[in-house]
Amino acid sequence: MTSVETNTGSVRRVIIFLPLVVLIALAILFYVRLGAGDASRIPSALLGKPAPAFQLPPPASMPEAQGFSQSDLQQGHVTLVNVFASWCVPCHEEHPILMQLANDADLRAKGVRIFGMAYKDEAENTRRFLGAKGDPYAQIGDDSSGRVGIDWGVYGVPETFIVRGDGTIAYKFVGPLTEESMQAVLLPELKKALQ
Repeated sequence: MTSVETNTGSVRRVIIFLPLVVLIALAILFYVRLGAGDASRIPSALLGKPAPAFQLPPPASMPEAQGFSQSDLQQGHVTLVNVFASWCVPCHEEHPILMQLANDADLRAKGVRIFGMAYKDEAENTRRFLGAKGDPYAQIGDDSSGRVGIDWGVYGVPETFIVRGDGTIAYKFVGPLTEESMQAVLLPELKKALQ
């Protein structure tokens, strides 16, 4: 066997096994990334910055509701801005937690308000959802186009923002609130924002 034949055989083996080696390397990379961190702790570029300028009307099917804007978040009260939709299953799951927060006398005494942003939803569906499950929102804005949500950095629902009394975004919680996340994360972050 000549050295040319040996080199040709070696090159063929490398070419045959190269896709397998690449596939194994990618599989290892994906496996490692799956366990890397909590997906709900996605940083927001808006943390520590004023809420973007916006103005949302109330849902058309809820004439008694009051929409809200950036200036409503600058009234000296800490506000939870909850981004939700009637078509969102996790939003239905977190709704009892929002009702609990809205009925918390201690939070009300501290001036904490909950505003809702109906994200990419039909106004009538929003009305039915809140009519059936209860309305925890002091004010509710209709973001049927999703434009304001984009400005806030929303990429899915539900998401909840804690906004300080000066309109600065203090915290962003991604995903549905649960009793555990409310006690372990949201209430301590609210306490920080109230200081």
